[in-house]
Amino acid sequence: MENDPLTEKIIGAAIEVHRHLGPGLLESAYQECLCQELARGGLTVKRQVVLPIAYKGVQVEPGFRVDMIVEDNVLLELKAVERILPIHEAQVLTYLKLSGIRTGLLMNFNAMPLKNGIKRFVV
Repeated sequence: MENDPLTEKIIGAAIEVHRHLGPGLLESAYQECLCQELARGGLTVKRQVVLPIAYKGVQVEPGFRVDMIVEDNVLLELKAVERILPIHEAQVLTYLKLSGIRTGLLMNFNAMPLKNGIKRFVV
């Protein structure tokens, strides 16, 4: 997979947050701090973005909520769990499909070091 400057910048910001906070907090704490770190880096971040579901031509609510979308190009799903499970990966792939975004990052802030808890998806 080619290096992507945007995802590298996002991962760098996540590592910075993890360096200061460490593991063991709630996902919402990491989300808030990562949002601030990304904004400091000059990136546009949308939080808790609703993805509607279309079922047989009818929009079904409430749909799903994506944790973060950065620069309208990278979808972030944050976790603070013991380990990433296949259902978490399926969740990211589904969100990518519904959003039309091609790149996603699944980040588990309970991983030590954080780089072991990051998985990149490109569809």
